[in-house]
Amino acid sequence: MIRTIIKTSASLGAAALMATTAFAGDLVINFDDPNPGPKAGFEAAVEAFKKAHPDVNVTVNINDREAHKTAIRNFLSAEAPDVTSWYPGNRMAPFVNAGLFEDISDMWASDPNLSTSFEAIKPTMTMNGKQWGVPYSYYQWGIYYRKDIFDKLGLSEPKTWDELLSACGKMKEAGVTPFTIGTKFLWTAAGVFDYLNLRTNGYEVHNDLTAGKIKYTDDKIRATFAKWEEMLDKCSFVNNHATMSWQDAIAPFANGDAAMYVMGNFAVDGFKNAGLTADQIDYFPFPEITKDLPRAEEAPADAFFIPSRAKNKEDARKFLAFIARPEIQSEWNKTIGQLPPNSKAEVGDDKFIQEGFQTVSTAAGLAQFYDRDAPAEMAKAGMEGFQQFMTDPSKLEEILTKLDEVQAKVYQ
Repeated sequence: MIRTIIKTSASLGAAALMATTAFAGDLVINFDDPNPGPKAGFEAAVEAFKKAHPDVNVTVNINDREAHKTAIRNFLSAEAPDVTSWYPGNRMAPFVNAGLFEDISDMWASDPNLSTSFEAIKPTMTMNGKQWGVPYSYYQWGIYYRKDIFDKLGLSEPKTWDELLSACGKMKEAGVTPFTIGTKFLWTAAGVFDYLNLRTNGYEVHNDLTAGKIKYTDDKIRATFAKWEEMLDKCSFVNNHATMSWQDAIAPFANGDAAMYVMGNFAVDGFKNAGLTADQIDYFPFPEITKDLPRAEEAPADAFFIPSRAKNKEDARKFLAFIARPEIQSEWNKTIGQLPPNSKAEVGDDKFIQEGFQTVSTAAGLAQFYDRDAPAEMAKAGMEGFQQFMTDPSKLEEILTKLDEVQAKVYQ
Protein backbone atom coordinates (compact mmCIF):
# COMPACT_ATOMS: atom_id res chain seq x y z
CA MET A 1 0.00 0.00 0.00
CA ILE A 2 1.28 3.45 -0.90
CA ARG A 3 1.05 5.88 1.98
CA THR A 4 2.61 9.33 2.20
CA ILE A 5 3.00 10.78 5.68
CA ILE A 6 1.38 14.16 6.18
CA LYS A 7 3.94 16.86 6.88
CA THR A 8 4.25 18.08 10.47
CA SER A 9 2.71 21.49 11.08
CA ALA A 10 4.93 24.35 12.06
CA SER A 11 2.68 25.83 14.70
CA LEU A 12 0.16 24.81 17.34
CA GLY A 13 -2.50 26.77 15.45
CA ALA A 14 -1.84 24.74 12.34
CA ALA A 15 -1.83 21.57 14.40
CA ALA A 16 -5.23 22.43 15.81
CA LEU A 17 -6.55 23.03 12.32
CA MET A 18 -5.06 19.75 11.14
CA ALA A 19 -7.09 17.88 13.75
CA THR A 20 -10.30 18.68 11.91
CA THR A 21 -9.33 19.48 8.32
CA ALA A 22 -6.73 17.97 5.98
CA PHE A 23 -4.24 20.36 4.40
CA ALA A 24 -4.79 21.34 0.80
CA GLY A 25 -2.24 19.07 -0.86
CA ASP A 26 -3.24 15.96 1.14
CA LEU A 27 -5.07 13.69 -1.29
CA VAL A 28 -6.88 10.55 -0.05
CA ILE A 29 -7.85 7.91 -2.63
CA ASN A 30 -9.94 4.77 -2.00
CA PHE A 31 -9.42 1.89 -4.43
CA ASP A 32 -11.35 -1.37 -4.60
CA ASP A 33 -9.14 -4.17 -5.92
CA PRO A 34 -6.24 -5.71 -3.96
CA ASN A 35 -5.61 -8.43 -6.55
CA PRO A 36 -1.99 -8.32 -7.75
CA GLY A 37 -2.49 -6.97 -11.29
CA PRO A 38 -5.09 -4.26 -10.54
CA LYS A 39 -3.19 -3.21 -7.42
CA ALA A 40 0.06 -2.88 -9.38
CA GLY A 41 -1.60 -0.87 -12.15
CA PHE A 42 -3.23 1.51 -9.69
CA GLU A 43 -0.08 1.99 -7.61
CA ALA A 44 2.01 2.69 -10.72
CA ALA A 45 -0.46 5.39 -11.78
CA VAL A 46 -0.35 6.92 -8.30
CA GLU A 47 3.46 6.95 -8.35
CA ALA A 48 3.43 8.65 -11.75
CA PHE A 49 0.97 11.24 -10.41
CA LYS A 50 3.19 11.90 -7.38
CA LYS A 51 6.18 12.54 -9.65
CA ALA A 52 4.13 14.93 -11.75
CA HIS A 53 2.72 16.64 -8.64
CA PRO A 54 5.40 16.43 -5.93
CA ASP A 55 3.56 19.02 -3.84
CA VAL A 56 0.61 16.64 -3.30
CA ASN A 57 0.80 14.18 -0.39
CA VAL A 58 -1.05 11.04 -1.45
CA THR A 59 -2.61 8.45 0.84
CA VAL A 60 -4.33 5.43 -0.67
CA ASN A 61 -6.61 2.86 0.92
CA ILE A 62 -6.95 -0.41 -1.00
CA ASN A 63 -9.93 -2.52 0.04
CA ASP A 64 -11.49 -5.78 -1.07
CA ARG A 65 -14.06 -5.15 -3.82
CA GLU A 66 -16.99 -6.69 -1.94
CA ALA A 67 -16.08 -4.79 1.23
CA HIS A 68 -15.83 -1.60 -0.80
CA LYS A 69 -19.35 -2.14 -2.19
CA THR A 70 -20.65 -2.45 1.36
CA ALA A 71 -18.72 0.47 2.84
CA ILE A 72 -19.02 3.13 0.15
CA ARG A 73 -22.34 4.65 1.20
CA ASN A 74 -21.08 5.03 4.76
CA PHE A 75 -17.78 6.69 3.91
CA LEU A 76 -19.36 8.96 1.30
CA SER A 77 -21.78 10.21 3.94
CA ALA A 78 -19.23 10.52 6.75
CA GLU A 79 -15.43 10.73 6.33
CA ALA A 80 -15.27 10.90 2.56
CA PRO A 81 -11.97 10.41 0.71
CA ASP A 82 -11.05 12.89 -2.01
CA VAL A 83 -11.32 10.29 -4.79
CA THR A 84 -12.96 6.87 -4.83
CA SER A 85 -13.27 4.10 -7.37
CA TRP A 86 -16.79 3.07 -8.36
CA TYR A 87 -18.85 2.08 -11.40
CA PRO A 88 -20.59 4.07 -14.14
CA GLY A 89 -24.16 3.63 -15.36
CA ASN A 90 -26.95 2.92 -12.92
CA ARG A 91 -24.49 1.89 -10.22
CA MET A 92 -23.51 5.53 -9.81
CA ALA A 93 -27.14 6.72 -9.88
CA PRO A 94 -27.95 6.35 -6.15
CA PHE A 95 -24.91 8.43 -5.20
CA VAL A 96 -25.59 11.02 -7.88
CA ASN A 97 -29.24 11.29 -6.80
CA ALA A 98 -28.22 11.55 -3.14
CA GLY A 99 -25.79 14.36 -3.93
CA LEU A 100 -22.78 12.30 -2.85
CA PHE A 101 -20.79 12.57 -6.11
CA GLU A 102 -19.35 15.79 -7.55
CA ASP A 103 -20.50 17.04 -10.94
CA ILE A 104 -17.38 17.29 -13.15
CA SER A 105 -19.08 18.27 -16.42
CA ASP A 106 -16.82 21.31 -16.67
CA MET A 107 -13.80 18.98 -16.79
CA TRP A 108 -15.36 16.93 -19.59
CA ALA A 109 -15.94 20.15 -21.52
CA SER A 110 -12.50 21.70 -21.02
CA ASP A 111 -9.96 18.92 -20.43
CA PRO A 112 -8.03 18.21 -23.66
CA ASN A 113 -8.41 14.43 -23.22
CA LEU A 114 -11.92 14.08 -21.81
CA SER A 115 -13.36 16.52 -24.35
CA THR A 116 -11.94 14.72 -27.39
CA SER A 117 -11.03 11.09 -26.71
CA PHE A 118 -13.77 9.53 -24.56
CA GLU A 119 -16.81 9.83 -26.82
CA ALA A 120 -17.54 6.10 -26.98
CA ILE A 121 -17.76 5.74 -23.23
CA LYS A 122 -19.10 9.20 -22.35
CA PRO A 123 -22.78 8.08 -22.28
CA THR A 124 -22.16 5.66 -19.43
CA MET A 125 -20.53 8.44 -17.37
CA THR A 126 -23.48 10.75 -18.03
CA MET A 127 -26.62 11.20 -15.93
CA ASN A 128 -29.09 14.08 -16.03
CA GLY A 129 -27.04 15.54 -18.86
CA LYS A 130 -23.94 15.81 -16.65
CA GLN A 131 -20.73 13.80 -16.23
CA TRP A 132 -19.80 12.38 -12.84
CA GLY A 133 -16.48 10.56 -13.06
CA VAL A 134 -13.52 9.52 -15.21
CA PRO A 135 -13.14 5.93 -16.48
CA TYR A 136 -9.69 4.41 -16.43
CA SER A 137 -10.44 0.99 -17.91
CA TYR A 138 -13.02 -1.21 -19.54
CA TYR A 139 -12.95 -4.83 -20.54
CA GLN A 140 -14.67 -7.53 -22.50
CA TRP A 141 -16.61 -10.47 -21.17
CA GLY A 142 -16.96 -13.77 -22.96
CA ILE A 143 -15.98 -17.41 -22.53
CA TYR A 144 -12.46 -18.21 -21.33
CA TYR A 145 -11.49 -21.80 -21.91
CA ARG A 146 -8.76 -24.36 -21.36
CA LYS A 147 -7.24 -24.60 -24.82
CA ASP A 148 -5.20 -27.64 -23.86
CA ILE A 149 -8.39 -29.51 -22.89
CA PHE A 150 -10.12 -28.44 -26.11
CA ASP A 151 -7.11 -29.62 -28.12
CA LYS A 152 -7.02 -32.95 -26.30
CA LEU A 153 -10.72 -33.54 -27.02
CA GLY A 154 -10.48 -32.30 -30.61
CA LEU A 155 -12.79 -29.35 -29.98
CA SER A 156 -12.82 -26.00 -31.78
CA GLU A 157 -14.24 -22.71 -30.54
CA PRO A 158 -18.05 -22.93 -30.86
CA LYS A 159 -19.63 -20.11 -32.83
CA THR A 160 -23.28 -21.17 -32.47
CA TRP A 161 -25.47 -22.45 -29.65
CA ASP A 162 -25.70 -25.93 -31.16
CA GLU A 163 -21.93 -26.10 -31.49
CA LEU A 164 -21.58 -25.11 -27.82
CA LEU A 165 -24.01 -27.81 -26.69
CA SER A 166 -22.22 -30.39 -28.82
CA ALA A 167 -18.85 -29.44 -27.31
CA CYS A 168 -20.34 -29.66 -23.81
CA GLY A 169 -21.52 -33.20 -24.55
CA LYS A 170 -18.00 -34.29 -25.53
CA MET A 171 -16.55 -32.70 -22.38
CA LYS A 172 -19.02 -34.52 -20.17
CA GLU A 173 -18.26 -37.82 -21.90
CA ALA A 174 -14.59 -37.21 -21.03
CA GLY A 175 -15.43 -36.51 -17.38
CA VAL A 176 -14.88 -32.74 -17.63
CA THR A 177 -17.49 -30.31 -16.29
CA PRO A 178 -18.11 -27.79 -19.08
CA PHE A 179 -18.42 -24.61 -16.96
CA THR A 180 -17.04 -23.34 -13.70
CA ILE A 181 -18.67 -20.45 -11.85
CA GLY A 182 -18.88 -19.04 -8.33
CA THR A 183 -22.22 -17.39 -7.55
CA LYS A 184 -21.70 -16.62 -3.86
CA PHE A 185 -21.65 -12.89 -4.61
CA LEU A 186 -24.38 -13.26 -7.30
CA TRP A 187 -23.03 -11.02 -10.08
CA THR A 188 -21.36 -13.89 -11.95
CA ALA A 189 -24.78 -15.45 -12.56
CA ALA A 190 -25.90 -12.10 -13.97
CA GLY A 191 -23.10 -12.33 -16.53
CA VAL A 192 -24.48 -15.64 -17.80
CA PHE A 193 -28.03 -14.25 -17.85
CA ASP A 194 -26.95 -11.14 -19.75
CA TYR A 195 -25.24 -13.11 -22.48
CA LEU A 196 -28.13 -15.52 -22.88
CA ASN A 197 -30.50 -12.56 -23.11
CA LEU A 198 -28.26 -10.56 -25.47
CA ARG A 199 -27.88 -13.57 -27.78
CA THR A 200 -31.55 -14.64 -27.58
CA ASN A 201 -33.22 -11.22 -27.76
CA GLY A 202 -30.60 -8.58 -28.47
CA TYR A 203 -29.28 -5.31 -27.08
CA GLU A 204 -32.57 -3.40 -27.04
CA VAL A 205 -34.33 -6.04 -24.94
CA HIS A 206 -31.45 -5.97 -22.46
CA ASN A 207 -31.87 -2.21 -22.17
CA ASP A 208 -35.66 -2.40 -21.98
CA LEU A 209 -35.53 -5.00 -19.21
CA THR A 210 -33.01 -3.12 -17.08
CA ALA A 211 -35.00 0.10 -17.68
CA GLY A 212 -38.19 -1.56 -16.44
CA LYS A 213 -39.97 -1.35 -19.81
CA ILE A 214 -40.74 -5.07 -20.12
CA LYS A 215 -41.61 -7.61 -17.44
CA TYR A 216 -39.64 -10.64 -16.39
CA THR A 217 -42.67 -12.78 -17.26
CA ASP A 218 -42.53 -11.45 -20.85
CA ASP A 219 -42.20 -14.20 -23.45
CA LYS A 220 -38.83 -12.83 -24.54
CA ILE A 221 -37.38 -13.21 -21.04
CA ARG A 222 -38.98 -16.63 -20.69
CA ALA A 223 -37.12 -17.60 -23.86
CA THR A 224 -33.87 -16.51 -22.23
CA PHE A 225 -34.55 -18.71 -19.21
CA ALA A 226 -35.46 -21.62 -21.50
CA LYS A 227 -31.99 -21.39 -23.05
CA TRP A 228 -30.48 -21.17 -19.57
CA GLU A 229 -32.27 -24.34 -18.51
CA GLU A 230 -30.98 -26.05 -21.64
CA MET A 231 -27.47 -24.85 -20.73
CA LEU A 232 -27.83 -26.18 -17.17
CA ASP A 233 -28.98 -29.55 -18.52
CA LYS A 234 -26.72 -30.12 -21.51
CA CYS A 235 -23.64 -28.19 -20.43
CA SER A 236 -23.79 -28.04 -16.60
CA PHE A 237 -21.81 -26.03 -14.08
CA VAL A 238 -19.61 -27.09 -11.19
CA ASN A 239 -21.38 -28.26 -8.04
CA ASN A 240 -21.71 -26.03 -4.97
CA HIS A 241 -21.16 -22.86 -6.99
CA ALA A 242 -23.42 -20.91 -4.60
CA THR A 243 -20.78 -21.35 -1.87
CA MET A 244 -17.88 -20.10 -4.04
CA SER A 245 -16.63 -16.65 -4.97
CA TRP A 246 -15.47 -16.06 -8.52
CA GLN A 247 -11.89 -16.52 -7.31
CA ASP A 248 -12.77 -19.85 -5.66
CA ALA A 249 -14.21 -21.01 -8.98
CA ILE A 250 -10.81 -20.62 -10.64
CA ALA A 251 -9.58 -23.77 -8.86
CA PRO A 252 -11.62 -26.31 -10.90
CA PHE A 253 -10.68 -24.39 -14.05
CA ALA A 254 -6.99 -24.44 -13.14
CA ASN A 255 -6.89 -28.12 -12.19
CA GLY A 256 -8.74 -29.23 -15.32
CA ASP A 257 -12.01 -30.32 -13.72
CA ALA A 258 -13.85 -27.62 -15.68
CA ALA A 259 -13.06 -26.32 -19.15
CA MET A 260 -14.88 -22.97 -19.57
CA TYR A 261 -15.70 -19.83 -17.57
CA VAL A 262 -18.15 -17.06 -18.55
CA MET A 263 -16.19 -14.16 -17.12
CA GLY A 264 -14.61 -10.74 -17.65
CA ASN A 265 -11.03 -10.25 -18.80
CA PHE A 266 -9.88 -9.22 -15.31
CA ALA A 267 -9.93 -12.94 -14.44
CA VAL A 268 -6.93 -13.70 -16.69
CA ASP A 269 -4.62 -12.43 -13.95
CA GLY A 270 -6.26 -14.88 -11.54
CA PHE A 271 -5.88 -17.74 -14.00
CA LYS A 272 -2.16 -17.05 -14.32
CA ASN A 273 -1.75 -16.70 -10.55
CA ALA A 274 -3.33 -20.15 -10.24
CA GLY A 275 -0.51 -21.61 -12.33
CA LEU A 276 -1.97 -21.60 -15.84
CA THR A 277 0.12 -20.34 -18.73
CA ALA A 278 -1.13 -18.11 -21.53
CA ASP A 279 -0.84 -21.09 -23.89
CA GLN A 280 -3.29 -23.08 -21.77
CA ILE A 281 -5.98 -20.40 -21.84
CA ASP A 282 -7.90 -18.83 -24.70
CA TYR A 283 -11.05 -16.80 -25.30
CA PHE A 284 -14.05 -16.69 -27.61
CA PRO A 285 -17.17 -14.50 -27.71
CA PHE A 286 -20.37 -16.03 -26.36
CA PRO A 287 -21.86 -18.02 -29.28
CA GLU A 288 -24.79 -16.96 -31.44
CA ILE A 289 -28.22 -18.19 -30.36
CA THR A 290 -30.71 -16.32 -32.58
CA LYS A 291 -29.41 -16.43 -36.14
CA ASP A 292 -28.26 -13.10 -37.58
CA LEU A 293 -29.14 -11.15 -34.42
CA PRO A 294 -26.69 -8.20 -34.16
CA ARG A 295 -23.99 -9.14 -31.66
CA ALA A 296 -23.84 -7.05 -28.49
CA GLU A 297 -21.21 -7.51 -25.79
CA GLU A 298 -20.73 -6.97 -22.09
CA ALA A 299 -18.03 -4.32 -21.66
CA PRO A 300 -18.18 -2.80 -18.15
CA ALA A 301 -16.06 0.21 -17.26
CA ASP A 302 -14.28 1.12 -14.02
CA ALA A 303 -13.96 4.74 -12.98
CA PHE A 304 -12.99 7.26 -10.32
CA PHE A 305 -15.30 9.81 -8.74
CA ILE A 306 -14.92 12.84 -6.46
CA PRO A 307 -17.19 12.61 -3.40
CA SER A 308 -19.20 15.77 -2.74
CA ARG A 309 -17.79 15.85 0.80
CA ALA A 310 -14.17 15.56 -0.32
CA LYS A 311 -11.83 17.97 1.45
CA ASN A 312 -9.37 18.44 -1.40
CA LYS A 313 -11.35 18.74 -4.63
CA GLU A 314 -8.65 20.79 -6.35
CA ASP A 315 -6.08 17.99 -6.24
CA ALA A 316 -8.79 15.39 -6.80
CA ARG A 317 -9.51 17.07 -10.14
CA LYS A 318 -5.80 17.03 -10.93
CA PHE A 319 -5.76 13.28 -10.31
CA LEU A 320 -8.80 12.63 -12.53
CA ALA A 321 -7.31 14.75 -15.33
CA PHE A 322 -4.00 12.87 -14.94
CA ILE A 323 -5.57 9.41 -15.27
CA ALA A 324 -7.40 10.53 -18.41
CA ARG A 325 -4.09 11.02 -20.24
CA PRO A 326 -3.44 8.48 -23.03
CA GLU A 327 0.02 7.44 -21.84
CA ILE A 328 -1.29 6.76 -18.29
CA GLN A 329 -4.25 4.78 -19.60
CA SER A 330 -1.98 2.84 -21.95
CA GLU A 331 0.43 1.68 -19.24
CA TRP A 332 -2.30 1.07 -16.64
CA ASN A 333 -4.30 -1.16 -18.97
CA LYS A 334 -1.26 -3.03 -20.23
CA THR A 335 -0.56 -3.92 -16.60
CA ILE A 336 -4.08 -5.11 -15.83
CA GLY A 337 -4.76 -6.68 -19.21
CA GLN A 338 -7.72 -4.48 -20.09
CA LEU A 339 -8.77 -1.81 -22.58
CA PRO A 340 -8.13 1.95 -22.23
CA PRO A 341 -11.22 4.19 -22.66
CA ASN A 342 -9.07 6.98 -24.13
CA SER A 343 -9.26 6.43 -27.89
CA LYS A 344 -5.71 7.81 -28.32
CA ALA A 345 -4.20 5.31 -25.89
CA GLU A 346 -2.28 2.25 -27.09
CA VAL A 347 -3.90 -1.18 -26.82
CA GLY A 348 -1.58 -3.78 -25.31
CA ASP A 349 -0.20 -6.65 -27.39
CA ASP A 350 -1.44 -9.27 -24.91
CA LYS A 351 -3.49 -11.81 -26.89
CA PHE A 352 -6.53 -11.44 -24.63
CA ILE A 353 -6.47 -7.66 -25.04
CA GLN A 354 -6.20 -8.00 -28.79
CA GLU A 355 -9.05 -10.52 -28.90
CA GLY A 356 -11.11 -8.35 -26.56
CA PHE A 357 -10.50 -5.23 -28.65
CA GLN A 358 -11.59 -7.11 -31.76
CA THR A 359 -14.71 -8.31 -29.94
CA VAL A 360 -15.89 -4.99 -28.51
CA SER A 361 -14.82 -2.82 -31.47
CA THR A 362 -17.00 -4.87 -33.84
CA ALA A 363 -20.01 -5.18 -31.51
CA ALA A 364 -23.42 -3.71 -32.38
CA GLY A 365 -23.79 -2.49 -28.79
CA LEU A 366 -21.95 -2.48 -25.45
CA ALA A 367 -23.86 -3.34 -22.28
CA GLN A 368 -22.48 -2.22 -18.93
CA PHE A 369 -23.61 -5.37 -17.06
CA TYR A 370 -26.93 -6.30 -15.46
CA ASP A 371 -26.15 -4.97 -11.97
CA ARG A 372 -24.83 -1.70 -13.44
CA ASP A 373 -27.59 -1.15 -15.99
CA ALA A 374 -30.43 -2.01 -13.57
CA PRO A 375 -31.18 0.03 -10.41
CA ALA A 376 -29.54 -1.40 -7.30
CA GLU A 377 -32.70 -2.82 -5.69
CA MET A 378 -33.79 -4.47 -8.93
CA ALA A 379 -30.30 -5.79 -9.59
CA LYS A 380 -30.10 -7.35 -6.14
CA ALA A 381 -33.45 -9.13 -6.51
CA GLY A 382 -32.64 -10.17 -10.07
CA MET A 383 -29.27 -11.68 -9.18
CA GLU A 384 -30.77 -13.53 -6.22
CA GLY A 385 -33.31 -14.96 -8.63
CA PHE A 386 -30.63 -15.94 -11.13
CA GLN A 387 -28.67 -17.82 -8.48
CA GLN A 388 -31.84 -19.53 -7.25
CA PHE A 389 -32.70 -20.57 -10.80
CA MET A 390 -29.25 -22.06 -11.33
CA THR A 391 -29.62 -24.19 -8.20
CA ASP A 392 -33.30 -25.12 -8.80
CA PRO A 393 -34.79 -24.41 -12.26
CA SER A 394 -38.18 -25.72 -11.08
CA LYS A 395 -38.62 -22.44 -9.17
CA LEU A 396 -38.83 -20.41 -12.40
CA GLU A 397 -42.45 -19.25 -12.07
CA GLU A 398 -41.94 -18.22 -8.47
CA ILE A 399 -38.77 -16.34 -9.41
CA LEU A 400 -40.30 -14.48 -12.36
CA THR A 401 -43.40 -13.49 -10.40
CA LYS A 402 -41.28 -12.10 -7.59
CA LEU A 403 -39.09 -10.16 -10.02
CA ASP A 404 -42.17 -8.60 -11.62
CA GLU A 405 -43.31 -7.50 -8.16
CA VAL A 406 -39.94 -5.94 -7.37
CA GLN A 407 -39.84 -4.28 -10.78
CA ALA A 408 -43.28 -2.72 -10.26
CA LYS A 409 -42.07 -1.25 -6.96
CA VAL A 410 -38.65 -0.06 -8.13
CA TYR A 411 -39.81 1.62 -11.36
CA GLN A 412 -43.02 3.10 -9.97
